[in-house]
Amino acid sequence: MEDLNVVEFRGRMLMMTVLQLNTLDLELLRTHLDQQLTDSPDWLRDVPIVLSFPDDAEDISVVDLTLTMEALRDRDMNLVAVARHAAIDEQDLRMLGIGSVVLSAGGRAVPVPRDSDAKATAAEPARETLVIDQPVRSGQQIYSRGDLVVLAPVGTGAELMAEGHIHVYSNLRGRALAGVRGDTRARIFCQQLNAELVSIAGHYRVSEDLPERWQGEAVQLTLDGEAMLFSPLKSK
Repeated sequence: MEDLNVVEFRGRMLMMTVLQLNTLDLELLRTHLDQQLTDSPDWLRDVPIVLSFPDDAEDISVVDLTLTMEALRDRDMNLVAVARHAAIDEQDLRMLGIGSVVLSAGGRAVPVPRDSDAKATAAEPARETLVIDQPVRSGQQIYSRGDLVVLAPVGTGAELMAEGHIHVYSNLRGRALAGVRGDTRARIFCQQLNAELVSIAGHYRVSEDLPERWQGEAVQLTLDGEAMLFSPLKSK
């Protein structure tokens, strides 16, 4: 039998956003979604979404699931899965034609802007650089629709995501994901590379795969095809 290369594993990572609901009040949810989309029309556009229900919900019926999913899809949101929950019957999900995923401990921070944030975002140009001058701590997630500049340390468990470049003018211990919408020209710059994970346009390396010679060094990361390249920030 001919040895066909039918499947293969690729060093790719699909980025998904967890949309955490804090209520099962459907009218409140619809009102909030509409307000967010009015303030920021690009909010969650084309982003694969995992829907997560309140942790303390004791009974989530198939009706709740159906109406909530409809509310998102009616607003052109790309719902791809539902986070597993003790109150959700897996059979109901199969009946509704959607899969489920298990979120890691602590989950992912939810990039749901507060009302004030959404208004500020709506007033900003689409690709404006976001500058953070405070430490980014474990569990925090920062997302920029353009470049992202961080002037302080990024702790273990923190996550930086940008559609453009990421600059960290300090110690990068968490995760940095540049070009999250597929921009292979995006770069990552940092003064001290100690990251848990770095990614450019879905091509990633975890800490164990980072070249030892670049650990703790000032470095820039670029993409050449599917290969991630490392080079010094300063000429020697």
